[in-house]
Amino acid sequence: MFSGCQIFIPSNNDTAVTHITLWQGVNPPPNRDVLQKLVNKFNQTHPDIQVESLYIGQQDQQMPKILAAVVGNAPPDLLWYNPTIGGQLVELDAVIFLDEMLNQSPIKGEIDPTLFESMEYKGKIWSVPFATNNVGVFYRPSLFKAAGITELPKTWDELRQVAKKLTRDTNGDGKIDQYGMFLPLGKGEFTVFVWLPFMWSGGGELVAGEKQTPSAVELANNQGAIAGLQLWRDLIADGSVILSGPERGYETDALLAGKVAMQLTGPWTLGQFQATGVDFDVFPIPAGKLPATSIGGENLFLFKTTPEREKAAFKFAEYALSEEFQTELALGTGYLPINMKARQNPKYLEYAKQQPAVKVFLEQAKFGRSRPIFPGYNRVSENLGRAIESVLLGKTSPAEALKESQQRLDLIFK
Repeated sequence: MFSGCQIFIPSNNDTAVTHITLWQGVNPPPNRDVLQKLVNKFNQTHPDIQVESLYIGQQDQQMPKILAAVVGNAPPDLLWYNPTIGGQLVELDAVIFLDEMLNQSPIKGEIDPTLFESMEYKGKIWSVPFATNNVGVFYRPSLFKAAGITELPKTWDELRQVAKKLTRDTNGDGKIDQYGMFLPLGKGEFTVFVWLPFMWSGGGELVAGEKQTPSAVELANNQGAIAGLQLWRDLIADGSVILSGPERGYETDALLAGKVAMQLTGPWTLGQFQATGVDFDVFPIPAGKLPATSIGGENLFLFKTTPEREKAAFKFAEYALSEEFQTELALGTGYLPINMKARQNPKYLEYAKQQPAVKVFLEQAKFGRSRPIFPGYNRVSENLGRAIESVLLGKTSPAEALKESQQRLDLIFK
């Protein structure tokens, strides 16, 4: 009507719809399907808000995309990511703090109180939990039985002995076709995440003292870290280990196929294991000096966009925190609910009764430790990952690998 300009006049049946995007890296694919069903349910019940859930790769692949989106002033509305990115996003002035909105929401009182540490930075709340988990050892009971193993390993020495017994030539052709343990190869965050329990269990700490900054990270002469790396190297030297493909330590195909008997992973794989119908169970990570596991899971970060989109994004975040969402997510994926009411939901209690592995993860959580969320953690993780990879490939000793990583970190942060 006016020189190519279009004027849109809504009819009585039209309402303004706020479109928002969620960037996520949910894996394995069946878990992504569960999330999509829940997103679809939200969209159906909130016609004024439409959420588009986009898989943008594993977390190591996401980082360049996230930073480019922030710099280019084109971020998503919601980001699913582990809490360690929190400090960096705050320093970039990319996300909104959520204290006021959460304080006005009844859902705040239903969040597991132990998770608030992962939400807070410099006295403010910058994210909300999506789901939580920790790392345990998945194993195939049938393979244990065939190898004559009747006791689950509780110590590092017992783990090595069991892994040796499970490494077998099962068809008599003179070649090993079943290995005791699967370990992740690569220097990405997943490898670091599943290795950190061994450092903590060996008595080590990532940060010296109470100063939570990357300059306080102590890797050189970290006896717990050296011991944890040495254990992994010993398992390889024993011939008991098959390594994953580079940066693919989260894949469970070898365990499902019976090519390996044990793997470090978490409850996010329960849905996949249940769907295959293979026998499986879980036991806590064997201890060095003390029990330990990594507390994992992802949080939702809300980016600075427009008031309307930020409000809509928080509405979805409330839904993701709800008993309904958390119960369905847990039943479909194996994630541990972050909503305390969901943990007492009759459906979830029945699920936990039928799936003993859930109890293992819930009980092991009391020994859980969280990764730092200060800015620069990604550089710490990268250099720690380089040390782990170097040791797994037999290029350097644990002490030398950690010393080299410390030297690189000192150049960056000191």
